[in-house]
Amino acid sequence: MFFRQALLPISSLFISIAFLATGYGMLMTYIGLYLKQAGLTEMAIGIINSAFFLGALLAAVFSQKLIVTVGHARSFSAFSAVMVMAFLGHTLHYAPWLWAILRLLSGFAFYALLIVLESWLNEKSSQDDRGRVLAVYTVVFFMATALGQLILSLNVTSHLVFVLGSVLVLASLFLVAITRISQPVLQPFERYSLPKVLHIAPLALTGSIIGGFFVGAFYTMMPVLVLNLYQQQSVVASFMAISILGGLVAQWPVGTLSDRYGRRKLLAWAGLFSAVICLLLAVLATQIWLFYLLGFLLGTSLFSIYPLSVARANDRLDHGKDLVEISRSLLFAYGIGSFLAPLILGVVLGISGGLFFIVLALAALLLGGYALSAERIANEQLSVFVAVPAASGASLAQLDPRQDEQWVEAHKPDYPEESGREADANKPAGENDN
Repeated sequence: MFFRQALLPISSLFISIAFLATGYGMLMTYIGLYLKQAGLTEMAIGIINSAFFLGALLAAVFSQKLIVTVGHARSFSAFSAVMVMAFLGHTLHYAPWLWAILRLLSGFAFYALLIVLESWLNEKSSQDDRGRVLAVYTVVFFMATALGQLILSLNVTSHLVFVLGSVLVLASLFLVAITRISQPVLQPFERYSLPKVLHIAPLALTGSIIGGFFVGAFYTMMPVLVLNLYQQQSVVASFMAISILGGLVAQWPVGTLSDRYGRRKLLAWAGLFSAVICLLLAVLATQIWLFYLLGFLLGTSLFSIYPLSVARANDRLDHGKDLVEISRSLLFAYGIGSFLAPLILGVVLGISGGLFFIVLALAALLLGGYALSAERIANEQLSVFVAVPAASGASLAQLDPRQDEQWVEAHKPDYPEESGREADANKPAGENDN
Protein backbone atom coordinates (compact mmCIF):
# COMPACT_ATOMS: atom_id res chain seq x y z
CA MET A 1 0.00 0.00 0.00
CA PHE A 2 2.74 2.47 0.98
CA PHE A 3 4.76 1.56 -2.11
CA ARG A 4 1.86 2.01 -4.51
CA GLN A 5 0.33 5.13 -2.99
CA ALA A 6 3.37 7.01 -1.67
CA LEU A 7 6.59 5.73 -3.27
CA LEU A 8 5.58 4.82 -6.80
CA PRO A 9 4.36 8.34 -7.75
CA ILE A 10 7.71 9.84 -6.70
CA SER A 11 9.95 6.96 -7.75
CA SER A 12 11.51 9.13 -10.47
CA LEU A 13 12.72 11.52 -7.77
CA PHE A 14 14.41 8.71 -5.84
CA ILE A 15 16.10 7.38 -8.97
CA SER A 16 17.25 10.93 -9.74
CA ILE A 17 18.68 11.19 -6.22
CA ALA A 18 20.43 7.85 -6.70
CA PHE A 19 22.12 9.05 -9.90
CA LEU A 20 23.26 12.27 -8.22
CA ALA A 21 24.52 10.50 -5.11
CA THR A 22 26.47 7.95 -7.17
CA GLY A 23 28.25 10.75 -9.02
CA TYR A 24 28.73 12.68 -5.78
CA GLY A 25 30.36 9.74 -4.00
CA MET A 26 32.56 8.89 -6.97
CA LEU A 27 33.83 12.43 -7.60
CA MET A 28 34.28 13.35 -3.93
CA THR A 29 36.70 10.47 -3.48
CA TYR A 30 38.38 10.66 -6.87
CA ILE A 31 39.34 14.34 -6.80
CA GLY A 32 41.73 13.85 -3.89
CA LEU A 33 43.23 10.73 -5.48
CA TYR A 34 43.84 12.46 -8.79
CA LEU A 35 45.39 15.53 -7.21
CA LYS A 36 47.69 13.41 -5.06
CA GLN A 37 48.81 11.38 -8.07
CA ALA A 38 49.37 14.67 -9.92
CA GLY A 39 51.91 15.65 -7.26
CA LEU A 40 50.01 18.29 -5.28
CA THR A 41 50.69 18.68 -1.60
CA GLU A 42 48.09 17.62 0.94
CA MET A 43 47.54 21.25 1.92
CA ALA A 44 46.74 22.22 -1.67
CA ILE A 45 44.40 19.24 -1.98
CA GLY A 46 42.64 20.32 1.22
CA ILE A 47 42.12 23.86 -0.10
CA ILE A 48 40.69 22.61 -3.41
CA ASN A 49 38.37 20.14 -1.67
CA SER A 50 37.17 22.75 0.83
CA ALA A 51 35.88 24.80 -2.13
CA PHE A 52 33.19 22.14 -2.67
CA PHE A 53 31.77 22.71 0.80
CA LEU A 54 32.07 26.47 0.42
CA GLY A 55 29.83 26.08 -2.61
CA ALA A 56 27.44 24.04 -0.45
CA LEU A 57 27.24 26.85 2.11
CA LEU A 58 26.60 29.40 -0.65
CA ALA A 59 23.84 27.19 -2.08
CA ALA A 60 22.14 27.05 1.32
CA VAL A 61 21.96 30.85 1.37
CA PHE A 62 21.51 31.95 -2.25
CA SER A 63 20.06 29.15 -4.39
CA GLN A 64 16.53 29.44 -3.03
CA LYS A 65 15.99 32.84 -4.64
CA LEU A 66 16.61 31.40 -8.11
CA ILE A 67 14.37 28.41 -7.40
CA VAL A 68 11.52 30.67 -6.31
CA THR A 69 12.03 32.96 -9.33
CA VAL A 70 12.11 30.42 -12.17
CA GLY A 71 10.49 27.34 -10.63
CA HIS A 72 11.77 23.92 -9.67
CA ALA A 73 11.97 22.30 -13.10
CA ARG A 74 13.87 25.18 -14.73
CA SER A 75 16.18 25.70 -11.77
CA PHE A 76 16.93 21.96 -11.71
CA SER A 77 17.90 22.18 -15.37
CA ALA A 78 20.09 25.23 -14.69
CA PHE A 79 21.89 23.66 -11.73
CA SER A 80 22.37 20.41 -13.66
CA ALA A 81 23.95 22.36 -16.50
CA VAL A 82 26.33 24.07 -14.08
CA MET A 83 27.29 20.74 -12.54
CA VAL A 84 27.92 19.07 -15.91
CA MET A 85 30.02 22.03 -17.09
CA ALA A 86 32.03 21.85 -13.87
CA PHE A 87 32.61 18.09 -14.23
CA LEU A 88 33.64 18.33 -17.88
CA GLY A 89 35.74 21.39 -17.14
CA HIS A 90 38.11 19.14 -15.21
CA THR A 91 38.95 17.29 -18.42
CA LEU A 92 39.76 20.44 -20.41
CA HIS A 93 42.66 21.81 -18.42
CA TYR A 94 44.47 20.90 -15.23
CA ALA A 95 45.36 23.82 -12.98
CA PRO A 96 44.84 23.85 -9.20
CA TRP A 97 43.18 27.29 -9.17
CA LEU A 98 40.80 26.24 -11.96
CA TRP A 99 39.91 23.01 -10.20
CA ALA A 100 39.17 24.94 -7.00
CA ILE A 101 36.67 27.08 -8.92
CA LEU A 102 35.16 24.00 -10.54
CA ARG A 103 34.78 22.32 -7.13
CA LEU A 104 33.04 25.41 -5.77
CA LEU A 105 30.60 25.38 -8.70
CA SER A 106 30.06 21.63 -8.25
CA GLY A 107 29.28 22.05 -4.55
CA PHE A 108 26.87 24.91 -5.20
CA ALA A 109 25.06 23.03 -7.97
CA PHE A 110 24.89 19.71 -6.13
CA TYR A 111 23.38 21.10 -2.94
CA ALA A 112 21.01 23.32 -4.91
CA LEU A 113 19.81 20.21 -6.76
CA LEU A 114 19.22 18.49 -3.41
CA ILE A 115 17.12 21.46 -2.27
CA VAL A 116 14.94 21.12 -5.38
CA LEU A 117 14.50 17.35 -4.98
CA GLU A 118 13.83 17.56 -1.23
CA SER A 119 11.20 20.26 -1.81
CA TRP A 120 9.48 17.97 -4.29
CA LEU A 121 9.60 15.03 -1.90
CA ASN A 122 8.12 17.15 0.85
CA GLU A 123 5.35 18.42 -1.41
CA LYS A 124 4.32 14.91 -2.45
CA SER A 125 4.56 13.33 1.01
CA SER A 126 1.67 13.31 3.45
CA GLN A 127 2.22 13.79 7.16
CA ASP A 128 1.74 10.06 7.71
CA ASP A 129 4.30 9.12 5.05
CA ARG A 130 7.09 11.64 5.66
CA GLY A 131 9.00 9.44 8.09
CA ARG A 132 9.06 6.48 5.70
CA VAL A 133 9.85 8.67 2.69
CA LEU A 134 12.82 10.15 4.55
CA ALA A 135 13.95 6.65 5.51
CA VAL A 136 13.89 5.56 1.85
CA TYR A 137 15.77 8.74 0.91
CA THR A 138 18.45 7.90 3.48
CA VAL A 139 18.87 4.31 2.26
CA VAL A 140 18.98 5.38 -1.39
CA PHE A 141 21.60 8.04 -0.69
CA PHE A 142 23.89 5.80 1.35
CA MET A 143 23.65 2.90 -1.11
CA ALA A 144 24.21 5.09 -4.16
CA THR A 145 27.19 6.84 -2.55
CA ALA A 146 28.73 3.45 -1.76
CA LEU A 147 28.12 2.39 -5.37
CA GLY A 148 30.10 5.42 -6.49
CA GLN A 149 33.06 4.13 -4.50
CA LEU A 150 32.78 0.66 -6.04
CA ILE A 151 32.97 2.17 -9.53
CA LEU A 152 36.35 3.61 -8.56
CA SER A 153 37.53 0.15 -7.52
CA LEU A 154 37.56 -0.72 -11.24
CA ASN A 155 40.55 1.67 -11.62
CA VAL A 156 38.75 3.78 -14.21
CA THR A 157 40.64 6.59 -15.94
CA SER A 158 40.23 10.23 -15.02
CA HIS A 159 38.38 11.20 -18.20
CA LEU A 160 35.95 8.33 -17.75
CA VAL A 161 35.22 9.38 -14.16
CA PHE A 162 34.30 12.94 -15.13
CA VAL A 163 32.32 11.86 -18.20
CA LEU A 164 30.44 9.22 -16.20
CA GLY A 165 29.70 11.79 -13.49
CA SER A 166 28.27 14.10 -16.16
CA VAL A 167 26.17 11.29 -17.63
CA LEU A 168 24.72 10.53 -14.20
CA VAL A 169 23.73 14.18 -13.71
CA LEU A 170 22.12 14.26 -17.16
CA ALA A 171 20.25 11.04 -16.40
CA SER A 172 18.94 12.68 -13.24
CA LEU A 173 17.87 15.71 -15.27
CA PHE A 174 16.11 13.51 -17.82
CA LEU A 175 13.98 11.88 -15.12
CA VAL A 176 13.02 15.22 -13.65
CA ALA A 177 12.28 16.74 -17.06
CA ILE A 178 9.72 14.05 -17.94
CA THR A 179 8.10 13.80 -14.51
CA ARG A 180 4.44 14.66 -14.14
CA ILE A 181 4.85 15.65 -10.51
CA SER A 182 3.49 19.13 -9.89
CA GLN A 183 5.96 21.77 -8.82
CA PRO A 184 5.87 22.64 -5.11
CA VAL A 185 5.70 26.05 -3.51
CA LEU A 186 8.99 26.68 -1.74
CA GLN A 187 8.63 27.88 1.83
CA PRO A 188 9.98 31.35 2.73
CA PHE A 189 13.70 31.40 3.45
CA GLU A 190 14.53 30.78 7.10
CA ARG A 191 17.51 32.66 8.50
CA TYR A 192 20.34 30.66 10.01
CA SER A 193 20.63 31.56 13.67
CA LEU A 194 23.60 29.76 15.22
CA PRO A 195 23.48 31.89 18.42
CA LYS A 196 19.85 30.84 18.90
CA VAL A 197 20.78 27.17 18.50
CA LEU A 198 23.71 27.61 20.88
CA HIS A 199 21.33 29.01 23.48
CA ILE A 200 18.69 26.30 23.00
CA ALA A 201 20.84 23.22 22.31
CA PRO A 202 24.61 23.74 22.67
CA LEU A 203 25.34 20.01 22.48
CA ALA A 204 23.39 19.73 19.23
CA LEU A 205 25.35 22.62 17.70
CA THR A 206 28.68 21.16 18.85
CA GLY A 207 27.72 17.74 17.52
CA SER A 208 26.69 19.19 14.15
CA ILE A 209 29.99 21.01 13.67
CA ILE A 210 32.08 17.99 14.72
CA GLY A 211 29.87 15.63 12.69
CA GLY A 212 30.41 17.82 9.64
CA PHE A 213 34.13 17.92 10.38
CA PHE A 214 34.27 14.11 10.41
CA VAL A 215 32.23 13.65 7.23
CA GLY A 216 34.17 16.39 5.42
CA ALA A 217 37.44 14.76 6.46
CA PHE A 218 36.18 11.34 5.42
CA TYR A 219 35.17 12.29 1.89
CA THR A 220 38.04 14.66 1.08
CA MET A 221 41.25 13.76 2.92
CA MET A 222 40.72 10.16 4.03
CA PRO A 223 41.08 8.89 0.42
CA VAL A 224 44.42 10.69 0.19
CA LEU A 225 45.59 9.11 3.43
CA VAL A 226 44.57 5.60 2.33
CA LEU A 227 46.32 6.13 -1.01
CA ASN A 228 49.48 7.15 0.86
CA LEU A 229 49.29 3.95 2.90
CA TYR A 230 48.40 1.38 0.24
CA GLN A 231 49.14 3.04 -3.12
CA GLN A 232 46.09 1.37 -4.71
CA GLN A 233 42.93 3.11 -5.86
CA SER A 234 40.93 -0.11 -5.45
CA VAL A 235 41.85 -0.25 -1.73
CA VAL A 236 40.72 3.35 -1.30
CA ALA A 237 37.41 2.63 -3.01
CA SER A 238 36.79 -0.52 -0.96
CA PHE A 239 37.61 1.22 2.33
CA MET A 240 35.28 4.12 1.53
CA ALA A 241 32.42 1.86 0.43
CA ILE A 242 32.72 -0.37 3.52
CA SER A 243 32.75 2.67 5.83
CA ILE A 244 29.68 4.18 4.15
CA LEU A 245 27.79 0.90 4.48
CA GLY A 246 28.77 0.88 8.15
CA GLY A 247 27.10 4.26 8.48
CA LEU A 248 23.93 2.98 6.85
CA VAL A 249 23.77 -0.18 8.97
CA ALA A 250 24.18 1.84 12.19
CA GLN A 251 21.34 4.32 11.60
CA TRP A 252 18.50 2.22 12.97
CA PRO A 253 20.18 0.54 15.97
CA VAL A 254 21.68 3.88 16.98
CA GLY A 255 18.29 5.53 16.59
CA THR A 256 16.55 2.84 18.62
CA LEU A 257 19.10 3.04 21.43
CA SER A 258 19.02 6.84 21.50
CA ASP A 259 15.22 6.83 21.71
CA ARG A 260 15.38 4.55 24.73
CA TYR A 261 18.44 5.89 26.54
CA GLY A 262 18.78 9.46 25.32
CA ARG A 263 20.79 11.36 22.75
CA ARG A 264 23.41 12.50 25.28
CA LYS A 265 24.61 8.96 25.95
CA LEU A 266 24.68 8.00 22.27
CA LEU A 267 26.55 11.18 21.31
CA ALA A 268 29.06 10.36 24.04
CA TRP A 269 29.36 6.85 22.60
CA ALA A 270 29.80 8.20 19.07
CA GLY A 271 32.57 10.55 20.21
CA LEU A 272 34.46 8.15 22.45
CA PHE A 273 34.05 5.19 20.09
CA SER A 274 35.26 7.27 17.12
CA ALA A 275 38.29 8.38 19.14
CA VAL A 276 39.23 4.77 19.94
CA ILE A 277 38.80 3.67 16.32
CA CYS A 278 40.89 6.59 15.05
CA LEU A 279 43.71 5.71 17.45
CA LEU A 280 43.52 2.07 16.35
CA LEU A 281 43.68 3.16 12.71
CA ALA A 282 46.81 5.15 13.53
CA VAL A 283 48.66 2.09 14.86
CA LEU A 284 47.00 -0.91 13.15
CA ALA A 285 46.84 0.17 9.51
CA THR A 286 49.26 -2.53 8.31
CA GLN A 287 46.75 -5.39 7.96
CA ILE A 288 44.32 -4.57 5.17
CA TRP A 289 41.46 -6.75 6.49
CA LEU A 290 41.76 -5.06 9.87
CA PHE A 291 41.88 -1.69 8.16
CA TYR A 292 38.57 -2.46 6.41
CA LEU A 293 37.00 -3.65 9.67
CA LEU A 294 38.04 -0.49 11.49
CA GLY A 295 36.67 1.57 8.59
CA PHE A 296 33.29 -0.14 8.94
CA LEU A 297 33.27 0.55 12.69
CA LEU A 298 34.28 4.17 12.14
CA GLY A 299 31.40 4.58 9.71
CA THR A 300 28.92 3.37 12.32
CA SER A 301 29.84 6.23 14.61
CA LEU A 302 30.84 9.15 12.40
CA PHE A 303 27.69 9.02 10.25
CA SER A 304 25.53 8.89 13.40
CA ILE A 305 26.79 12.13 14.96
CA TYR A 306 24.75 14.59 12.89
CA PRO A 307 21.34 12.82 13.06
CA LEU A 308 21.86 12.37 16.81
CA SER A 309 22.59 16.10 17.09
CA VAL A 310 19.38 17.00 15.24
CA ALA A 311 17.43 14.65 17.51
CA ARG A 312 19.02 16.30 20.56
CA ALA A 313 17.91 19.72 19.32
CA ASN A 314 14.37 18.42 18.82
CA ASP A 315 14.40 17.14 22.41
CA ARG A 316 14.92 20.72 23.57
CA LEU A 317 12.05 22.17 21.55
CA ASP A 318 8.32 22.12 21.93
CA HIS A 319 7.28 19.73 19.16
CA GLY A 320 7.08 21.60 15.86
CA LYS A 321 8.24 24.90 17.36
CA ASP A 322 11.11 26.46 15.36
CA LEU A 323 12.00 22.97 14.10
CA VAL A 324 12.64 24.04 10.51
CA GLU A 325 14.74 27.05 11.50
CA ILE A 326 16.77 25.08 14.06
CA SER A 327 17.30 22.14 11.71
CA ARG A 328 18.50 24.39 8.91
CA SER A 329 20.84 26.17 11.30
CA LEU A 330 22.29 22.83 12.42
CA LEU A 331 22.74 21.81 8.78
CA PHE A 332 24.56 25.08 8.15
CA ALA A 333 26.81 24.37 11.16
CA TYR A 334 27.39 20.89 9.73
CA GLY A 335 28.46 22.55 6.47
CA ILE A 336 30.88 24.80 8.32
CA GLY A 337 32.50 21.75 9.92
CA SER A 338 32.75 20.05 6.52
CA PHE A 339 34.36 23.17 5.05
CA LEU A 340 36.95 23.43 7.81
CA ALA A 341 37.94 19.75 7.75
CA PRO A 342 39.96 19.65 4.50
CA LEU A 343 41.59 23.00 5.30
CA ILE A 344 42.84 21.84 8.69
CA LEU A 345 43.52 18.20 7.89
CA GLY A 346 45.23 19.02 4.62
CA VAL A 347 47.93 20.76 6.65
CA VAL A 348 47.98 18.00 9.26
CA LEU A 349 48.21 15.19 6.70
CA GLY A 350 51.16 16.95 5.09
CA ILE A 351 52.99 16.53 8.40
CA SER A 352 52.01 12.97 9.36
CA GLY A 353 49.36 10.35 8.66
CA GLY A 354 49.39 9.36 12.33
CA LEU A 355 48.80 12.98 13.34
CA PHE A 356 45.78 13.01 11.00
CA PHE A 357 44.08 10.31 13.08
CA ILE A 358 45.14 11.96 16.34
CA VAL A 359 43.44 15.23 15.34
CA LEU A 360 40.26 13.32 14.50
CA ALA A 361 40.51 11.47 17.81
CA LEU A 362 40.84 14.75 19.71
CA ALA A 363 37.76 16.17 17.97
CA ALA A 364 35.86 13.00 18.84
CA LEU A 365 37.03 13.15 22.46
CA LEU A 366 35.84 16.75 22.65
CA LEU A 367 32.39 15.65 21.56
CA GLY A 368 32.34 12.64 23.89
CA GLY A 369 33.50 14.61 26.91
CA TYR A 370 31.09 17.47 26.29
CA ALA A 371 28.19 15.05 25.81
CA LEU A 372 28.92 13.37 29.14
CA SER A 373 28.90 16.74 30.90
CA ALA A 374 25.72 17.99 29.21
CA GLU A 375 22.46 18.17 31.09
CA ARG A 376 19.97 15.35 30.88
CA ILE A 377 16.52 15.62 29.32
CA ALA A 378 13.57 13.88 30.94
CA ASN A 379 12.08 10.90 29.13
CA GLU A 380 8.73 12.58 28.66
CA GLN A 381 10.43 15.48 26.84
CA LEU A 382 12.35 13.30 24.37
CA SER A 383 11.48 13.47 20.69
CA VAL A 384 12.20 10.62 18.23
CA PHE A 385 15.39 9.85 16.31
CA VAL A 386 15.12 10.18 12.52
CA ALA A 387 17.89 8.96 10.20
CA VAL A 388 19.09 11.47 7.59
CA PRO A 389 21.25 11.14 4.46
CA ALA A 390 25.02 11.67 4.60
CA ALA A 391 24.50 14.89 2.64
CA SER A 392 21.33 16.93 2.35
CA GLY A 393 20.02 20.29 1.25
CA ALA A 394 18.38 23.05 3.23
CA SER A 395 14.88 21.76 2.45
CA LEU A 396 15.37 18.49 4.30
CA ALA A 397 13.99 20.02 7.50
CA GLN A 398 10.56 20.37 5.86
CA LEU A 399 10.53 16.61 5.25
CA ASP A 400 11.22 15.88 8.92
CA PRO A 401 8.17 14.07 10.35
CA ARG A 402 8.93 15.44 13.84
CA GLN A 403 7.05 18.60 12.89
CA ASP A 404 3.89 16.61 13.66
CA GLU A 405 3.40 16.22 17.41
CA GLN A 406 1.02 13.30 16.93
CA TRP A 407 3.65 11.44 14.87
CA VAL A 408 6.23 11.98 17.60
CA GLU A 409 3.88 10.70 20.31
CA ALA A 410 2.94 7.66 18.21
CA HIS A 411 6.58 6.69 17.62
CA LYS A 412 7.96 7.19 21.11
CA PRO A 413 9.30 3.95 22.62
CA ASP A 414 8.65 2.51 26.04
CA TYR A 415 11.41 3.90 28.21
CA PRO A 416 13.27 1.77 30.75
CA GLU A 417 12.47 2.53 34.37
CA GLU A 418 14.67 5.19 35.87
CA SER A 419 16.81 4.62 38.90
CA GLY A 420 16.17 6.57 42.08
CA ARG A 421 19.00 8.98 41.34
CA GLU A 422 17.72 9.64 37.82
CA ALA A 423 14.17 10.06 39.11
CA ASP A 424 15.40 12.70 41.53
CA ALA A 425 17.15 14.46 38.68
CA ASN A 426 13.83 14.71 36.83
CA LYS A 427 12.32 16.87 39.53
CA PRO A 428 11.80 20.59 38.78
CA ALA A 429 14.83 21.48 40.90
CA GLY A 430 17.14 20.37 38.11
CA GLU A 431 17.50 18.91 34.64
CA ASN A 432 18.20 15.26 33.94
CA ASP A 433 20.96 13.68 31.92
CA ASN A 434 19.91 11.90 28.72
